[in-house]
Amino acid sequence: MGIVRFLNEQPTYDLTYNDVFMAPNRSSVGSRMNVDLTSTDGLATPLPIVVANMTAISGRRMAETIARRGGIAVLPQDIPVPFVARSIKRVKSAHTRFDTPVTVDPETTVGQAMSLLQKRSHGVVLVVDDHRPLGLVSPEEAEGVDRFAQVGEVMTTDLTLVSPTASPDEVFDTLADHHQKVAVAVDDDGRLIGIMTSRGALRTAIYRPALDPQGRLMIGTAVGINGDVAGRVRAALEAESDVLVMDTAHGHQDRMIEALGIARQARDRFEEETGRRILVVAGNIVTRRGTLDLLDAGADVVKVGVGPGAMCTTRMQTGVGRPQFSAVLECAEAAAEVGGSVWADGGVRHPRDVALALAAGAGSVMIGSWFAGTHESTGDMMVDPQGRLYKESFGMASARAVRHRTRSRSAFDRARAALFEEGISSSRMYLDPDRPGVEDLLDFITSGVRSSCTYAGAGNLAEFHEKAVVGVQSPSGYEEGRPVPSSWT
Repeated sequence: MGIVRFLNEQPTYDLTYNDVFMAPNRSSVGSRMNVDLTSTDGLATPLPIVVANMTAISGRRMAETIARRGGIAVLPQDIPVPFVARSIKRVKSAHTRFDTPVTVDPETTVGQAMSLLQKRSHGVVLVVDDHRPLGLVSPEEAEGVDRFAQVGEVMTTDLTLVSPTASPDEVFDTLADHHQKVAVAVDDDGRLIGIMTSRGALRTAIYRPALDPQGRLMIGTAVGINGDVAGRVRAALEAESDVLVMDTAHGHQDRMIEALGIARQARDRFEEETGRRILVVAGNIVTRRGTLDLLDAGADVVKVGVGPGAMCTTRMQTGVGRPQFSAVLECAEAAAEVGGSVWADGGVRHPRDVALALAAGAGSVMIGSWFAGTHESTGDMMVDPQGRLYKESFGMASARAVRHRTRSRSAFDRARAALFEEGISSSRMYLDPDRPGVEDLLDFITSGVRSSCTYAGAGNLAEFHEKAVVGVQSPSGYEEGRPVPSSWT
């Protein structure tokens, strides 16, 4: 990989994403849909997007939804091993094109069914019996109905059934012809496979799923560097996790080096036994030296970012960290010298930030808080006094997360550990009415990144890094680029 070119002389001080812009180049890329967004991190997912391993964000629903659209989610290290195995199994068993619906039996009350609507962005609950669809319930069917009525009494049985082999345009046309919200895919025995909306059909035609060698959806697992590292790594591998993320806030430390050695040995044995290639990711760091040390210790990918995340208070509490664009730039260059790669982790608030991270040389971009306020994140949906929907998010070094992570210790040890926090324990992440689902955000992000590539004259992300020309701007330059939602007069 080449070194990012600056439009003018590169400054001697470090830069955030807000400090920089990209200049357009002459381009022969005719359409942004011709741009290949396959990640350059060795994992080669169709989209360079990774969902951060945060307890309030990444779970089974998020993992399968992201994987269907080409990215990958990483399960948090706090999750008990049996639950990790069950989550991976369910993601691996999910259909790669049709979405997993929210299902209830006919005796479920309308109130219970409506409370489950927020688990997915489809807007419907499917009523099933012995895995066979009987009908569906949406807010329209539930309007004016007693909350204790059973869904079997109010559901609509006018279902649009399709074959699991139906193409996206066939599903789209069928829904248009029948004026229905969702198509229900069933096998030859009438058993439920999944559902697809009209928008889902369009997305299925645009995105490619991230699949493992067996053709199943991909998912990753985070492992902490303390405790039974070998046991956690082995359990994640046996559960068929597609990537291991050795994770701690301060990745450039001896304990991480030791944990990487343990993970590498377990991974190598697993690969010899199964023939499967499993990448090991480690972090977080922000320097060239940290990058090279972790790659030398056995990491394939290094996670870059200390303090840029929305839930992180590290910089304000400790003064430690680094502006994210410069951190990614330096670490990506160092990793490329030895055949490694980096993930840019944190500080992403707009599609432009994703594009800039990729231009700086990141193989993929990890997103956390931005995805917290979506239907698919793990948190419970809540409503504020103004009626706005939100979910609670919290940092992985916050007192709340520490209490959960140390739940097996004595009450005294847990209380002592909770005194030292570097993260927000409770933050409201509101659902964007225009983009309430993670797929809506993916559309927003990928359309921006594709356009960035066409402006740079790049047909893929490797070319994007080589051809991107970056300039430095003042705060007023950044402000000038912000859209104006209403008149300024």
